[in-house]
Parts: sequence; C-alpha cells; structure tokens
Amino acid sequence: MRTLLWRAALAAALVCGIGLLPLLTHTDPALTVLKARSQDRDPTPEVLAGIRAQLGLDAGPFHLFGEWAGGLARGDAGRSWISGGEVTPAVLSVLGASLLLMAAALAVAVCTAAAVCARTLWTGGGRRSGGTGSAVLAALPEFLTASVLATVVGVQLGWLPALGWYGPRWTVLPALALGLPAGAVLGRLLDDLLPGAFAEPWARAAAARGVPARRIARQAVRRCVPGLLPNAGLFVVGLTGGAVAVEQIFDIPGLGRTTLQAALAQDLPVLQAGTLALLLLATAAAFASRLLVRLLIGPALRDGALPAPHRAPPAGRRTTPVALAAVLLALVTAGLPRDPLALDTTERLRPPSPGHPFGTDALGRDLLARVAHGALDTLLLALAISAAALLAGVLLGLLPRLSGPLVDTVNAVPPVLAALLVTAVAGGGPLAPAVAVTAVAWAPLAAHTSALLRQERATLHLTATVALGAGRRQLLRHELLPAVLPPVVRHALLRLPGVALALASLGFLGLGAQPPSPEWGLLLAENQPYAERAPWAVLAPAAALALLGALAVTAAAERPLRRRKAT
Repeated sequence: MRTLLWRAALAAALVCGIGLLPLLTHTDPALTVLKARSQDRDPTPEVLAGIRAQLGLDAGPFHLFGEWAGGLARGDAGRSWISGGEVTPAVLSVLGASLLLMAAALAVAVCTAAAVCARTLWTGGGRRSGGTGSAVLAALPEFLTASVLATVVGVQLGWLPALGWYGPRWTVLPALALGLPAGAVLGRLLDDLLPGAFAEPWARAAAARGVPARRIARQAVRRCVPGLLPNAGLFVVGLTGGAVAVEQIFDIPGLGRTTLQAALAQDLPVLQAGTLALLLLATAAAFASRLLVRLLIGPALRDGALPAPHRAPPAGRRTTPVALAAVLLALVTAGLPRDPLALDTTERLRPPSPGHPFGTDALGRDLLARVAHGALDTLLLALAISAAALLAGVLLGLLPRLSGPLVDTVNAVPPVLAALLVTAVAGGGPLAPAVAVTAVAWAPLAAHTSALLRQERATLHLTATVALGAGRRQLLRHELLPAVLPPVVRHALLRLPGVALALASLGFLGLGAQPPSPEWGLLLAENQPYAERAPWAVLAPAAALALLGALAVTAAAERPLRRRKAT
C-alpha cells in the first residue's frame, strides 16, 4: 500500500508540474498557441486576449489544472488548445500506434539479443560472444538507422514503404530502427550474466549427468532473465515514448511525437494526457516484470534458496579495447590542430581526400576537425553524465522501496520531453540537455542494482553469513556490494554510448547544442539532408559514435571480477 501511495504521489507531482508549466516558465501560453495555430497572424493584444478568454487562461494555471483533473475523473481529458478536438480519443489513437510499433520493435530486440548471446549459449559459457559487432549495433543512432533504412530500403530499393502508418508492412522499417540497438544492449547484458549461470553447481551437475546442452542453456537463460526483466520493462516504455525521432522520420502518429509536438506548442491538455499515458504504461510494465520474476524464481527468491552466483574466470588481456582506444585517440589528435569553423564555399561536400581525410560538409568545413573537436565535448559530457548516473543508480538501487516507483516514473519521461521541461524551467543553454539526460540516465542502473540485490539476498551463502552473526554494514560491504557493483559498472559502460546517443538525439531534434558547435548530434542533424549525395558527411560522426560504443562494450567485457568464495 505504501508503494502504491508513493507511486501515485510521484505521478501526481509530475502531471501537476506539467499542468503548472506556464507558471513555472513565466511565459504566455496564448502567444505559443497563436504561433502553433497560425504563424501569419500578428500577436496583437486583442488577438492574445481573445485566445486567453477562449482557453480560460485568465483564471490561472491552478484553476485550469483543477478543471482538467476533474474532467479526467469522468474520462474527459479536455480539448486540445491547438485543434480544438477531444484529447482522450486522440491520445488513445496515437497510443495504439505506439503500442503496435513497440511490440514489433520488442520482437526485433528479442531476436537481436538471442543472436548476440548465441555463441555463449552454444558453448555453454565457455566462450563468450564477441562484443565489437553488438557494440557497433548498439551505438548506431536510431534516427540515423531510420534515415538509412527509409532512404535505401524504402525509397531506392522500394522493398518496403518508408512513410506513413497504414498497415503491418509500414511497421517493419521503424521496428528495425528501434529494435536493433535495444536488442544489442539487452543481449550484452544477458551475455554478461550467462557465464556465471553456467558455472553454478546445478549446471555442472546437469552436464555431468548427461543432460542435453540445449536444456541446460534454456535453464541458464531462465536463471539470468529475472535480473534483466526490470531493464526490459524500461525498454518497453522507452520504445513507446522515446521513439520521437523515428516517428518523425517515418511520419508515424505515435505517442512520443504527439507529446513532443504538444510540449513545443504548450498544448497542455494533450501534453498532460500523453504524459499520464506514459506513466500508466510504465506502471504496467513494472508490474508485469515483477510478476514474471516471481513466476520464474518466486519460491527460491522468497525462501532464500538461490544458489550462490559464481563469476566466470578472469578473462585474459585482449588487445581489442586498446586498439579501439588508440584509433579514437589518433582521430582526435589528428583533428585537433585543424580549425572546425573555417568556411570554404569552394570546397562544399568534397569527398575524402589527403587534404580532407573525412571530406567536407555543406559549408566546406573540414569534417575531421569537426568530429575531433566535437569528441571533446561529447565524450567528456557523456563520461560525466555516466559517472553521475552510476552513483545515483547504485545509491537509489540499494533502497528499492524508494527507488522502484521513482524509476518507473522517471522512465516514463523521454529524454526529449525532459529536455523540453528543463529548458522551459531553467532556460536554454548547453547544460540543459546534460541535466535532462542525467535526470533519466540513472533509472536503468538503479533497476539493475535492485534486481541483482534482490537475488543476492536470496542466496544460501548470504543466509549462512547472517546466521553467523554478520551485521547489515558487514553484509553490505563484504557481500552485497562486491556481488552487485561489477555487473552494474559494466552496465554503466554499456550505457555510455547510449548517453552519447541521447545527447546526439537532442542535438538532432534541435534541443541540444546549437550551430556552429561541432557536437556529434548536431553534426548528424546538419548533414543528414545530404546523406544520399554526400554519405561521408553522415558516416564520419556515425563512425565515431560506433567506435565509442565498441570501445565501451569491449572494455566492459574485460576482466570480470572473481566472486569471493562463500564460507
């Protein structure tokens, strides 16, 4: 009951904050609504006064929010300030489209995750799957993947429709753009846990008795999936509300795109209803993930009878992360002496050459220089955000009753909407996207920490340690943290490209860095219209992001910590 009340209070606080947005931002909604309705009309005092009277803005935001909440109890979310249509049918319609797209993307993600873990499952944990390919896949920006699929597969080859939302065939390309990166991340997380499951006593005993390897692999997946279900629930909400760029590229009337447009136009009834729908979806996904965890390992989790998790033997040093780091460092070193802002209109969209190894952009600027200088801002900012998210995620994950509902609420807010809210309240500037991404980046790490902590507390060795008289501080320091921190730190490394992608997505949507900054997301946004004519202009920053992802994943796979033996 306390958890439900805490969850309801968080949801009410978020929806109230959105309802009071005009008061917080000190802006006139009438002016924003006028621009959204007709950009040609002059914002005269008479016109603005008419809009305020029509919408009831003179009564103040508290009165408007009270009317909206009262109508919501009757199933009426009001009328849109822009179109004048009823909000409830419109939000339910776009929610249906987003749920269909989410289901298709989730199917793609499951298939991708299975492909990532195939080698580990085939060898019984003896040899782990390679991380470079999945890292590149996870680091590909969704909007870039969507643009390439729409241009090549949809327009040039004509195999599948690239625009619109009229049937199952229209879901394939956007589902691939959303599901491939998500599946790569989930696959890497599962592949990180599988060797430990194959090393547990039950797996060794089953192999010694001649149980087929396929059955052992299936049970190993069942053993590891509960630790990933909270993050899978977060992906479900992210694939629904965070698919803004993909929905814009493929012209899909989804919930994320509708919420973004309502936020830009300050159409508060639509924005509040869309946010409330995301909150309800996050709550349903969290409930489903917890129910599945109890169905998979419920009795053992309740009775403290889980086997002690073993860690795979430390991997030997490999040269892949060192080589990738050397390539990235060489790229930055080669481009720093060049001027990223030097214009030369006679060198517009030049292909790669000795003078311009990465080619030039639409203004004749050297792409190597812009990628190298943008790396400093992107990498340093992504590292700082990842470190802050790791610290917050671990600390809040240790308090699951507090952080569980908070994680679900925070995850219901896409980074784009968070950036809009932060920008509206705190003003624009280069720090607004960083604050917005930090505000949502800790949630997956907290969910992972809580899930691992729940399983660790149900192990036999911990029960024995408690019986021997160990206190809470000793358990936390010597048993729980050594078991939970290594996989969560590796998870944070896996999320590092995602943080960079979130910043890039905000730049792509015009909410991040502004020209002439060489930030990678802005580079992708500026050069995306020239992708067909000058593909090198897009491939340069995309390759840098893929290189960062490969480096993060291969570094996370190095030298997993050996678990201390239980007494």
